[in-house]
Amino acid sequence: MPETASWRLLVAYVRPHRRALLLGGVLSLVGSLAGLAMPLLAKVVIDAFGEQRSLVGPVLGLTAAVLLGAAVGALGRYVLERMGEGVVFSARRSLVDRLLRLRVSEVDRLKPGDLLSRVTSDTTLLRAVFTDGVVETVSAVFMLVGAVVMMAIMDGPLLLITLAVLILVGSLVSLVMPRIRRASTQAQVAVGEMGAVLDRVLQAFRTVKASGAEDREIATVGAAAREARDRGVAVAWWTSIAGISAWVSAQLAFVAVLGVGGARVASGALEVSSLIAFLLYLFYLVAPIGQMVQGVTQMQNGLAAVKRIREIEELPAEEAAGAVGAVGTAPAGVSFEGVAFRYGDDRPVVHHDVSFTVPAGGMTALVGPSGAGKSTVFALLERFYEQQSGTISVDGRDIGQWPLGELRASLGYVEQDAPVLDGSLRENLVFAAPGVGEADIRRVLALTRLEDLVARLPEGLETKVGHRGIMLSGGERQRVAIARALLRRPRLLLLDEATSQLDAVNELRLREVIAEVARETTVLVIAHRLSTVTTADRIVVMEAGRVRAVGTHRELLDDDDLYRELAATQFLLPT
Repeated sequence: MPETASWRLLVAYVRPHRRALLLGGVLSLVGSLAGLAMPLLAKVVIDAFGEQRSLVGPVLGLTAAVLLGAAVGALGRYVLERMGEGVVFSARRSLVDRLLRLRVSEVDRLKPGDLLSRVTSDTTLLRAVFTDGVVETVSAVFMLVGAVVMMAIMDGPLLLITLAVLILVGSLVSLVMPRIRRASTQAQVAVGEMGAVLDRVLQAFRTVKASGAEDREIATVGAAAREARDRGVAVAWWTSIAGISAWVSAQLAFVAVLGVGGARVASGALEVSSLIAFLLYLFYLVAPIGQMVQGVTQMQNGLAAVKRIREIEELPAEEAAGAVGAVGTAPAGVSFEGVAFRYGDDRPVVHHDVSFTVPAGGMTALVGPSGAGKSTVFALLERFYEQQSGTISVDGRDIGQWPLGELRASLGYVEQDAPVLDGSLRENLVFAAPGVGEADIRRVLALTRLEDLVARLPEGLETKVGHRGIMLSGGERQRVAIARALLRRPRLLLLDEATSQLDAVNELRLREVIAEVARETTVLVIAHRLSTVTTADRIVVMEAGRVRAVGTHRELLDDDDLYRELAATQFLLPT
């Protein structure tokens, strides 16, 4: 059944290109037909030479067959290769579409390097399935059958010898092919693992340098590369076994046919020209047998790749967002009621009966020690994960009843590490709102105090910020991320540690920004620096996955020991 599913997925990829596949297959068969005519034409040339007739016509016919076969075969190969590139493109586009629509919970457990391997190297193998696999195998079978038929016409006893060889080759190939497929799957998994290990190193490149860990990481990546090499060698070994078996069998058949055929020529039972033609057809069997072995090998490689691609295709995806209409601008409130959540059945519980309310408008803060479950609140609000029990409402409506695109269009989310994408500053700002106008951009730049940065950059908004925003400081990246969220005009702005990388001056400015934004929309902010949220309308204190207390800064200083302890460590107790 899994193999049937793999073929079904392959057929889905090639269906839009079926005309090109049919045309390329027909051209390849025509080229093969021209090849089958050559031994017969060679017999005609030999007979004409023996009978001292003119060789012009037979030689011209043989030459025409050679040229026609070559031209048609080349055209067929081009059509198939072009179709193969189309199949690879379709597979990559489909796989990327699926990847970006997967649930966050699924992507979190996968390795980025392995995902890249599936999109790049695995999809490349699909091209060979049809160009060197299906079509070449069909063409080889056609040539094989045609050659056998012509051999049967020329001499039955010699044909029996040939058929014995074909049966031997088929038996050997059937034994080797499952091993090739298993080895191919293991090789592709090893390549994906190597990509994952290398991706881990590159993501922490500066840490590796600063830790003096280059040699250790080189050894780790080298071990993964060695494993990929060993798996690739295993594929080469079994492929070589299949290929050499076919070649040796064909050579043994040639020796046997030459011996028996020579005896039959000596006895007068067979003409010399017929023996030569038969031997030529036998040589023609070598090519299609090799093509069949190569074709079946490519199909095994391709099916192994499809299996890995299918694993992604079968992962649960989010609902299609679809077109998102106007979502309004009024601030939205939030309510958590008895929410329990864990990231997996084998993971500890993160939220225990969490309940709190965020009124529409103003600023509400989530505070507490690390591991209290604060960031998980945002992950649940964005529906990156689904809670196991309880109810989460936005604007008085269960988030499960919101169309996903509409829900996320109502939220502005600034992650803790404030990711900035490779590209220009403008591209990063308008990433969540590509149709925004210049006036809105200028307004948000002023609001987030980014005007000085734009003026300082050599090309202003069009300046490239580098991979992961390397050309910007940590504080600038955070403000860019906040500006990006504000350009979407969210009804609820989620800020996860928005001031964690800011100095005192910029923190003060950002506090002013947040206070101004809170007059227009609802702001829910996670903060370890209590100085950021002392003016919040409401502060929710979390500890060990539970809501411990709710109140204003002054109320919590009086009523909650944990909050008072946090304030004391940050010198925020009144004197």
